[in-house]
Amino acid sequence: MASGLTLAPAESDGVGYTPAPLDREATFYVAGHRGLVGSAIVRRLESAGFTHVVGRPSADLDLKDRDATFAYFAEAKPRYVVLAAAKVGGILANSTYPVDFLSDNIRIETNVIDAALAHDVDRLLFLGSSCIYPKYAPQPIREDSLLTGHLEPTNDAYAIAKIAGILHIQAARRQYGKPWISAMPTNLYGPNDNFSPQGSHVLPALIRRYDDAARSGAPSVTNWGTGAPRREFLHADDMADACLYLMEHYDGPAQVNVGTGTDVTIREIAATIAQVTGFTGRTEWDTSKPDGTPQKLLDVSTLSALGWTAQISLEEGLRRTYSWYQENIAELRG
Repeated sequence: MASGLTLAPAESDGVGYTPAPLDREATFYVAGHRGLVGSAIVRRLESAGFTHVVGRPSADLDLKDRDATFAYFAEAKPRYVVLAAAKVGGILANSTYPVDFLSDNIRIETNVIDAALAHDVDRLLFLGSSCIYPKYAPQPIREDSLLTGHLEPTNDAYAIAKIAGILHIQAARRQYGKPWISAMPTNLYGPNDNFSPQGSHVLPALIRRYDDAARSGAPSVTNWGTGAPRREFLHADDMADACLYLMEHYDGPAQVNVGTGTDVTIREIAATIAQVTGFTGRTEWDTSKPDGTPQKLLDVSTLSALGWTAQISLEEGLRRTYSWYQENIAELRG
């Protein structure tokens, strides 16, 4: 059957693999290449000289379809893979559709990882999310905090799916000796983000809300919660750079945190976005709505020790993102 696995087990956990520069002429498949992270990874790979970066839009390839996924791998024959495809959303979407977030993401991950095994992909990077960590994990959150406490209830289904992906990568390392890795980014933002009112994360939601208010001359903007939670934000272009860096410099079973190592309150980020968008009215807070996790700052010492740090400041990243939003606003609202 097209979607079966026939690999022989290995005794190693990727032992013996030495990270090195990737072959710029090899086929490099980016799953989710049109999304926030995937599109940034494509830009980074092309700027680094990769000549055969491939992807397939979801309208042409449904990664939840196992046979279709295996057929694509047989056709494309990728040597390297970044698994950035996922069903994503903010607090409202995660709280409303937990079955979808759990089922869709587990199917995507399972199909892509199993197809990569069946077609002997050399290097695969799985992208998760910082929501995999316990709600009350000690701050900043270390990689070894995984599975040490209860998850944030508003996105636990999505988190469980991403945890399953991490364990799937570790299992591939143990059973087949594949030098595959996982990376856990903090809150990401940038071009090609989801700016829809119902499905977006906090930062693009705020950009749209404040831009709408500035354009309409509204006297006030109302945000969810108290504004007190602290969040760390990383520009997608920095994340893409970190992904390539990890694939060329890291090998190990543990997921690697990717972030800036600094955070701000939601109130602070809202004030910055108001300034960037030119909104001069009042900001009000609907405290009947949930705040989510009180703080979610990643310990990035593992990545820093490998020699990588983020380069794009939050203010500069917001200005770039807002500029892109303005240039694409007609399409985003179409």
